[in-house]
Amino acid sequence: MKTRWLLLLLQLVLITHSLSAQKWGYMDMEYVTGKMPDYQKAQSELDKFSERWAKEIQDKYAEIDRLQRLYQAEEVLLTDEMKRKRQQEINDKEREAREYNNKIFGFEGLLFQKKKEIVKPITDQVYKAVERVCRQRRLDMLIDKSSDFVVIYSNPVHDYTDYVMDELGLGGNEDKEKSNKTNAGGVNTPAPATKPSVTNTPNNKTTKPKQ
Repeated sequence: MKTRWLLLLLQLVLITHSLSAQKWGYMDMEYVTGKMPDYQKAQSELDKFSERWAKEIQDKYAEIDRLQRLYQAEEVLLTDEMKRKRQQEINDKEREAREYNNKIFGFEGLLFQKKKEIVKPITDQVYKAVERVCRQRRLDMLIDKSSDFVVIYSNPVHDYTDYVMDELGLGGNEDKEKSNKTNAGGVNTPAPATKPSVTNTPNNKTTKPKQ
């Protein structure tokens, strides 16, 4: 156990040293895509496909449930051969429902393919904007704090979200309420009032990183 903690500590030290030797920043991908009308439209379209397919799967299982209840109600009246046929029919329906569910929501299923078709071209625009910002600002690393990567604290001085928004032509930073949205997403990014590199305004908007 002690060896394990030492290895974890060593890993943390190495990561910290690596970051200190690089120029890095972070952005909020969820916030950026939330301000893109095309992305919201594509996501709404994707949700419709998902809901339709989910309803079809739900109907399949509802039919299976109906057949099972009917079989239980009539079981005493059926011959052994009729029972086998009924059970086989139910088993076939269950297998069909599982296969269809996997076809839609499984790894690289239809939902995944549809997402690539209608959402990926839009997210590619964001990635290209991120790449331009990194080149312009000479960043070695830009982290998405809205992803599964856990961020316990992030100094707003390293926030490059505004720059990505500018590259995408979104602007409109006056209505930004990132502190509220971030808290809702489970990531705390306080902006210490004593830090001279950060300027707080009435709507909690933080300044861009100083270059």
